[in-house]
Amino acid sequence: MQRWRGLEDIPQDWGRSVVTIGSYDGVHRGHQLIIRHAVNRARELGVPAVVVTFDPHPSEVVRPGSHPPLLAPHHRRAELMADLGVDAVLILPFTSEFSKLSPADFVVKVLVDKLHAKAVVEGPNFRFGHKAAGNVEFLATQGKTYDFEVEVVDLYVTGEAGGGEPFSSTLTRRLVAEGDVEGAAEILGRPHRVEGVVVRGAQRGRELGFPTANVETLPHTAIPADGVYAGWLHAQGEAMPAAISVGTNPQFEGTERTVEAYAIDRVGLDLYGLHVAVDFLAFVRGQAKFETLDALLEQMGQDVKRCRELVAAEGAAQSS
Repeated sequence: MQRWRGLEDIPQDWGRSVVTIGSYDGVHRGHQLIIRHAVNRARELGVPAVVVTFDPHPSEVVRPGSHPPLLAPHHRRAELMADLGVDAVLILPFTSEFSKLSPADFVVKVLVDKLHAKAVVEGPNFRFGHKAAGNVEFLATQGKTYDFEVEVVDLYVTGEAGGGEPFSSTLTRRLVAEGDVEGAAEILGRPHRVEGVVVRGAQRGRELGFPTANVETLPHTAIPADGVYAGWLHAQGEAMPAAISVGTNPQFEGTERTVEAYAIDRVGLDLYGLHVAVDFLAFVRGQAKFETLDALLEQMGQDVKRCRELVAAEGAAQSS
């Protein structure tokens, strides 16, 4: 899959294509409907499928300081889109100047002059251009002028997550923030993932017999509520069952919020300096401060046992 950062990266000889535009944070199951539709339409027309997205999130430019917690960094979104069959991802730098492009200018500069759109696939509430003045109806009128089709896909999947609310990135962020990682996984179609480089912490876990990978998360990452979770630690191409701790470590008067993953039953792991990923499978318990160190150690042993069981049960369910 090709990845372009800016209009100037698009090959000069790029031909017609099917395009879909959006932030697509998380590439959740609603997003997947739109992207799959775009890919299928591209295959029917015999042209490539292109996803257009933005960096930073448009809200940060339009309303500085309002950047939402991100469900997936751009490289992860690109991987997920490639799995869906997307041929190219265009990441447009979203600047103050770019935000002032009128919907008509956006259509010409991006869809017509650069991507030579043959079809554009969007959700019903898609908005674009200065002050979000453009919508799918306007896009359809532009399509008649510039010879591209506009197809609208209903992305409003619902399930049990969030009490039956339509799946959305906003709902997913809320569930993650509440620690409902199982609800978030229902929307995403996979566990919520946090990524970053393993850095040296206070090394208390090592001293207590539970050495953890202290993950320095990427900026604006959506981090689950404080507590203990079962999940996986991905490092060097391997997925390892893990007990994951999120919080400030109140037992030792900590103040900095961290994400730490203990690779269950693994000895001698050295992950310092490596980029790793942590998948959150299930919430085990909230953050707590214990009266004694022995009480903490006993609880940690129980946590690891529970995490081992949860990950094993998930593995058995997937293989059956």
